[in-house]
Amino acid sequence: MLKINEIFKSIQGESTYAGLPCTFVRLAGCNLRCTYCDTNYAYYDGKELSDDEIVSKIEEYGVRCVEFTGGEPLLQEETPKLLNILLDKGYDVLVETNGSICIGCLDKRLNIIMDYKTPKSGMSERMRPKNLDFLKPTDQIKFVLMDESDYKWAKDVISTNNLLEKFENILMSPAYGELPPKSLVTWVLQDNLRVRVQLQIHKYIWAPDEREGV
Repeated sequence: MLKINEIFKSIQGESTYAGLPCTFVRLAGCNLRCTYCDTNYAYYDGKELSDDEIVSKIEEYGVRCVEFTGGEPLLQEETPKLLNILLDKGYDVLVETNGSICIGCLDKRLNIIMDYKTPKSGMSERMRPKNLDFLKPTDQIKFVLMDESDYKWAKDVISTNNLLEKFENILMSPAYGELPPKSLVTWVLQDNLRVRVQLQIHKYIWAPDEREGV
């Protein structure tokens, strides 16, 4: 059984999958408390569902792309088993994880989008740099930035760990309502930094207070 906050169909709002139809499975519970968190409603609330119940709901939506998110989906020990069930059924499975929990046990068929928390998130000390060794070149690393100091810090992490040489997609996202996207674009262009600037497009389609089910 897994504690599920919500299951819904929408478009993917972030990553290289942005704009594509996707079924989201949001698991309840998170071990971090980021300053910019927009899903704190998932910290505790949820309903216990079996693997069969979750798969049935996913099948109802009829979308081959499925993302597991949270909260933090890897907090629940039974999550990898369900991920493998969906992979075996031919689904394109994405896992969005906050970078604080070991991902070494995850199936290499998964598409992992791993956050790397910056100082202004308040959670940078909780990161597990060893997780970088478990990622495939096609997996994605995401930095959510609050200001220029976060940007410079992220640049240092990228350089120190040779991330641009190891991974195809390094994502930088301005924290919604905190960092103007134009500022981030300006810095990236000034530095000729080969990262993908991304916006949370679902927040530009729906109102900011429409957080659930989008």
